[in-house]
Amino acid sequence: MNILVVEDEKKVASFIKRGLEEEGFTVALAEDGEEGVQMATQAQYSLILMDIMLPKKDGLTAVKEIREKGVIVPVLCLTAKDTVDDIVHGLDQGSDDYLTKPFAFAELLARVRALIRRSATERGAEIEFGDLKLDPVAHKVWRANREIELTAKEYALLEYFMRNPGQVLTRTMIAEHVWDYTFDSFTNIIDVYVNYLRKKIDRDFDKKLIHTVRGIGYVLKEKD
Repeated sequence: MNILVVEDEKKVASFIKRGLEEEGFTVALAEDGEEGVQMATQAQYSLILMDIMLPKKDGLTAVKEIREKGVIVPVLCLTAKDTVDDIVHGLDQGSDDYLTKPFAFAELLARVRALIRRSATERGAEIEFGDLKLDPVAHKVWRANREIELTAKEYALLEYFMRNPGQVLTRTMIAEHVWDYTFDSFTNIIDVYVNYLRKKIDRDFDKKLIHTVRGIGYVLKEKD
C-alpha cells in the first residue's frame, strides 16, 4: 500500500512516515501543495494524507485540483480547524475524511485503514430504488433518467441509503458507515449533508424519497 503524505512540518511528516512504515505501508513525502498535486497525478497511491496549511498551494486547493484531474484516491485531510463550516468546506473540496491536529497516531492509523478498506471494497452492480439509480463503478446517479451531480461525500451518503432502503438509519449509524466517526458532535455534519442530498435528489420531484424520522435519523422510502 502506497501512501502520499503532503506535510510541510518536517517533524510531523517524519513522525507519520515512520509510524506508517512500521505498519507496512510505503510512504512518499511532499513538502508543499504544488508538489503534492504533481506527485498525486503522476503516480498511483492507496491514500493521500493532506495537510491544510501548506506553502505554495493550500491543501484544500490541492485536493480540488487533484479531483479535477480525475484522481479518485481517498484523501484524509489534517487540520487544526474543527468547526462544522470548516469540515463541510473541506469535504466539499473532495476530501473523504478529516483529522484534527494534534492527533494520536492510533487514531490516524484507524482512519487510514478505514478509508483504504472502503475504497478497496467490491461495489458490484447498479442499485435501483424507485426511479433512482446509482452506478457504484462509475460513481454516477440518476433520477428519472436525469443525471444528478453529487460530491464524493453526498454520493457515499446516498449509496448507504440505497443499500439500506426502508431501514431507519440513525445519525450514529450514518457517522460510523459513511464517515467512520462514532461521536455525537459529528451529527451536525450529517444533518447538513442530508439537506444537501435532499436538494439534489428530492427538490425537483413530487415524490420525496429521503424522510426524517423525528428524534432518530433518516430513512429512504417511497411515501405510503
